Amino acid sequence: MTGYGEAGGEINGATYTVVIKSVNHRYFKTSVKVPDSLAFLEEDIDKLLRKNLSRGTVNCIVQLKNVSANIPFDIDETALQALMEKLSRIGASTNIKCEIDIGSLLALPGILSPTSPDEEKTKQIKEEVLSITLKAIEQLKQMRAAEGAALAADLDSHCKAISANLKQIRTRSAVVLQEYHKKLKKRVDELFADAKLKLDEETLAREVAVFADRSDISEEITRLDSHLQQFAETCQADGQSGRKLDFISQEMLREVNTIASKASDSEVIRYVVDIKCRIDRIKEQVQNIE
Repeated sequence: MTGYGEAGGEINGATYTVVIKSVNHRYFKTSVKVPDSLAFLEEDIDKLLRKNLSRGTVNCIVQLKNVSANIPFDIDETALQALMEKLSRIGASTNIKCEIDIGSLLALPGILSPTSPDEEKTKQIKEEVLSITLKAIEQLKQMRAAEGAALAADLDSHCKAISANLKQIRTRSAVVLQEYHKKLKKRVDELFADAKLKLDEETLAREVAVFADRSDISEEITRLDSHLQQFAETCQADGQSGRKLDFISQEMLREVNTIASKASDSEVIRYVVDIKCRIDRIKEQVQNIE
């Protein structure tokens, strides 16, 4: 499910911001990006994400902005001085007047390097950053909950439409057998009319019984109706339900495919097509549910 969460806080004169974004995915994938000086937090943040979320592609970015002189970095003064001397010599030899911007030089690789905080500071930073991360996760979960409510309403509308179609199919299936009996008797009577033969009612009844057995969809209708009830109950249940809903929707499609293979009535087929379209829509939607 899609979502966005952001939280921040100040620790030892530095501002920490945690941004978490999630997008739809059938499984659960995480990507954690932290500054080099906070590399020791990556595994703990990943565990926190997996503890609170279970589906989707989740990207977590920890941003660090220093607001005081207490910065967790070391400057390689020897390398910086050597670089400044070389730039000065180049400027003097080419008669090019230029001012050396130390701030720009610090951005070069190897000049500025992160330092590892002591054990006490590491523990403090870890606790605070994980607390900030948890706040961002809660914000993301609130956004995902709002999306989940909209998805639940959409799924409910599809299930109700499928249930209505099933009622029509159940009613129609009883009529189909009667119509088949009439059509078969009429067709055979027309063929036997010229030969002045009479149709054996027992033979007709046997043929109708074979057709009734071959086209009987009552079991499939009952199972599909049961799947719809189970689907609705799962949507209302607490906890994770995405994978279970995915499985139920697959079983729903299996039943409606069987109904389609047995049906020999155009009106029933029309209802079946609508049901299959709605189940396909349901299968797409449940991929977004945690």
